[in-house]
Amino acid sequence: MPTVLVIDDEDMVRLVLRQFLERQSMTVIEAQDGEEGLRLLRASTVDLVICDLIMPRADGIGTIMQIRRSMPGMKIIAISGGGRSHAMELLKVAEQMGADHVLGKPFTRDQLLAMVARCLPNHSIARSARPG
Repeated sequence: MPTVLVIDDEDMVRLVLRQFLERQSMTVIEAQDGEEGLRLLRASTVDLVICDLIMPRADGIGTIMQIRRSMPGMKIIAISGGGRSHAMELLKVAEQMGADHVLGKPFTRDQLLAMVARCLPNHSIARSARPG
């Protein structure tokens, strides 16, 4: 069973991601910012990181860079707020800094699961999962 670390400062985003991923038989660990996320990543066996970009204390870009330096093979999906041009620019930077995939908020369950499937090809993703 894959373990996913979700790093996002918004409680509701973490809750929704947890629900999507647990329905796919994944274990979810949550962190409120990059600092906590890096601490949890060092203490746990994680297969995938989903990381927001705009957070207090340690932002997503710096977090992704640190993950990429210390764990070059870690799969990372960067997420950030919607269609705002600043958020889209940040997603491009995140990709340049080592994110495997990027996803603008809001995103659908199917968009998220498609990204997760690319990152975890050995784990079966049920496309017909209950709507969430």
